[in-house]
Amino acid sequence: MLSVSDSGPAWPPCPEPFNLAAHVLRHASVQAGKTALEVISADGAEAWSYGCLQAAVLGVAQRLTALQIGRGRVLLRLGNTVDFPIAFLGCVAAGAVPVPVSSALTAPEVAALLADLTPALIMHDERLPLPNAAGPIVTMATLRAWHTLPPAECQMGPADRPAYIVFTSGTSGRPRGVVHAHRAIWARGMMREGWDGMGRDDRVLHAGAFNWTYTLGTGLLDPWSSGATALIPAEGTSADALPGLLHTHKATIFAAAPAIYRRMLAAGAALDLPALRHGLSAGEKLSPALKAKWETATGRPVYEALGMSECSTFISGAPARPAPVGSTGYPQAGRKVAVLGPDLTPVARGKAGELAIARTDPGLFLGYHGAEAETESRFAGDWFRTGDSVTMAEDGAIYYHGRLDEMMNAGGVRVSPLEVEAVLAGAPGIGDIAVCEVPVKADTTVIAAFYTSPAPLPEAGLAAFAEARLARYKCPRIWVHLAALPRTKTGKLNRRALRAGIKDA
Repeated sequence: MLSVSDSGPAWPPCPEPFNLAAHVLRHASVQAGKTALEVISADGAEAWSYGCLQAAVLGVAQRLTALQIGRGRVLLRLGNTVDFPIAFLGCVAAGAVPVPVSSALTAPEVAALLADLTPALIMHDERLPLPNAAGPIVTMATLRAWHTLPPAECQMGPADRPAYIVFTSGTSGRPRGVVHAHRAIWARGMMREGWDGMGRDDRVLHAGAFNWTYTLGTGLLDPWSSGATALIPAEGTSADALPGLLHTHKATIFAAAPAIYRRMLAAGAALDLPALRHGLSAGEKLSPALKAKWETATGRPVYEALGMSECSTFISGAPARPAPVGSTGYPQAGRKVAVLGPDLTPVARGKAGELAIARTDPGLFLGYHGAEAETESRFAGDWFRTGDSVTMAEDGAIYYHGRLDEMMNAGGVRVSPLEVEAVLAGAPGIGDIAVCEVPVKADTTVIAAFYTSPAPLPEAGLAAFAEARLARYKCPRIWVHLAALPRTKTGKLNRRALRAGIKDA
């Protein structure tokens, strides 16, 4: 049987004409007084009703329409505040194309993005660095004043037109603008039963910052599209405070990256969460050991999802269909995926290959900004190639092995870093663990393990632990103690930095 999954009836086509912001805020007409958002802290909560949220968004849209921005790009250089989603949806409602960027970027990094984007406008939180002569700027005071303007009408149009651009690093490390259509929010409806299980009565706490794309989608747009209440920790909230916030604010769904789950468990705080139904994990691979620890500590399941900037999440476990142990889950209903071999045709089930999703998926991006050739290079016939190494089991479950460019070659055999890390995570004294292939001399590479712990651990003991549980060719030859593993600005493990550190040592 080939590794192709056409999971259930096709998702209904996106309505026409369409506007992403109008779809997200459609519940405001029938539940204007319901709380849409709470910005929560130990001191309480700043609450926004659906009616107030919609009014602020459409006020911003009114001014952008008057400025005749049209379909121009608007750079959102904003901090971790409610101003971010209001500005984002205001741009989309007006037909402009918002481009959110991380508040962690430096001025030179922003300058590099601006050179490609040539935005019509920049919305700027003055606390964040911005290159000189960056372009027309809207300050925070001005942006907030727009909230009270008379509401505009959402600009309706083709569902395939550009709605927003997000940046992803890709394998080269060079940021690439991923252009998404208005229909992207419609396609996220496939996650409702396929992953998050959100309903109108849920209170969804996302641990990320407002201006992180994972938070934007799972923590804000998805709850609002469901008529639910979004809970976002106030700026500066630490992971240690999350258990208390989850309990006090009666969160029913918790979404976070695996690193946050790990920190919460390591802190040793009580995880008494009677209102919680389940957790959601995305952003990087959730290890089986970490998943088991969380579920033991809380008595609540956590459902993992696999996706990417170009298509959000499309493989997942869910309350209605939990993932088999060790797997990420199944293709969501309405998705068509395959596992391709080197010849770019589907491999047999049980054989590793590259995960691909149908070119026709309604959630798939429009392309990379200003890079048509690079966009087309990611397609193989009817398939978009994700760059992820996976195996599809006989029952259709997907087992993730890592990024193809991160796979290790040990003695001529390809080894997944995730397989080795899952074993080493059980070594006594180890906190975080990551492995990668590193060069030690010309034409020679070995597997190196990087770990955190209060103090360096005896290498002989670590090596013995590995050799008792892994084939010799999978065992690390180098052990490196670090205060913390290097991560990207969105919290993902940065294996490139690990390799560079060995090379420069």
